[in-house]
Amino acid sequence: MSPGNLASNPRVLKEADALHGAGYDVTAIVCDYNQVLRQADDEIEAAVPWKVIRLSRSRGEGLRARAFERLARLLSILRVRIPVSVAALSARTPVGALMRRAAEVPADLYIAHYVAALPAVAGAARRHGALIGFDAEDFHSGEGTDAPGDEFRMRMIRTVEQAILPSCAHMTAAAPLIGRAYAERYGVACPATVLNVFPLAMAPAHQRRACTSEEAGALRAYWFSQTIGLDRGLQAFIKAMSLTKTRVTLDIRGSNRWGHGDALIALAASLGLGDRVRLLPMAAPSEMVRLAADYDVGLSLETEVSENRRICLTNKIFTYLLAGVPVVMSDTPAQRLLAPDLGPAARLCSLDDPADLTVTLDELASAGRLAEASQFAWRLGRERYNWDQEQNVLLQSVAAAFARRERGN
Repeated sequence: MSPGNLASNPRVLKEADALHGAGYDVTAIVCDYNQVLRQADDEIEAAVPWKVIRLSRSRGEGLRARAFERLARLLSILRVRIPVSVAALSARTPVGALMRRAAEVPADLYIAHYVAALPAVAGAARRHGALIGFDAEDFHSGEGTDAPGDEFRMRMIRTVEQAILPSCAHMTAAAPLIGRAYAERYGVACPATVLNVFPLAMAPAHQRRACTSEEAGALRAYWFSQTIGLDRGLQAFIKAMSLTKTRVTLDIRGSNRWGHGDALIALAASLGLGDRVRLLPMAAPSEMVRLAADYDVGLSLETEVSENRRICLTNKIFTYLLAGVPVVMSDTPAQRLLAPDLGPAARLCSLDDPADLTVTLDELASAGRLAEASQFAWRLGRERYNWDQEQNVLLQSVAAAFARRERGN
């Protein structure tokens, strides 16, 4: 169950496919709020073998959320304990719609994706005598920054998580440090780590031969996301590009709806790199591995704007590996923990030191280094970091939850 569109959360699709393949009867309840993604959702729904329920935006939903937010703020000012239902409904997410629809769908296990779905799975589980599950793609109560209203929003999220997570029979997290953070904050068993990897079927059939910078004329770098942002380390990378001996180019893929891509292009132009940085349009999640395979290096430049960004492992890393592309990662705690397992396929760098990043890029482009890194990435994608392997962790966690219920634990 997810408050997002089908096409906006590949993790929901992968988990539903895995559970269906293991013999479970799967129903995915998702929202259908983003009209841009509606056609992609239609195509996905027509292709998947499991049932999909899509919820349209209801009238007055925004007004109700704002009313509950005002109530929650008033109770906070009065130092009155805020009920879980009020904390949940104060979020400007489709909590109420998910709660109403989930209650109508009988199941043995309800799995929430994102905090907005937690009250829905908890209520439906109580009604039908079922188990509760939660997949933590992020450390949601650690997503706050210094933005106005974030402190209050994080308090509401913690209120919901504290009330529901201790009752979960099945919990998974997208990174080891995310799981550890949830365990420490709420006293729950550490969730099993299910990485944001992708099926082998998405991988290119053949690895593209990695050229040295002398052969190709440039080291081609790539970054992608749903939305281009200014808090993703790209400014530091562009500044480092202006210092490299190697000619480095950068393609940035994602929505430029906030104009942040334009700001990055302007920065590149100011450094004399106007012909080396390009913006590319969004593409379907199913195409991401294939598209990444055309590059020499992929970028996962997480910044430490929040606790969550420090401890997350995004799907970028594993998209690049499955494509046979080495990855340059910023030195966050989560990526630092992963780096030794990736060996030559990964390079850690400091975003606070453009010179360090410059050295990293020049070394990677030197004769033999890029070929070695690419070959290692290709092997890791096929032998370890793919959904064909990783889905077993999910299935074992679900099976263990049902087994504990059978034993009466």
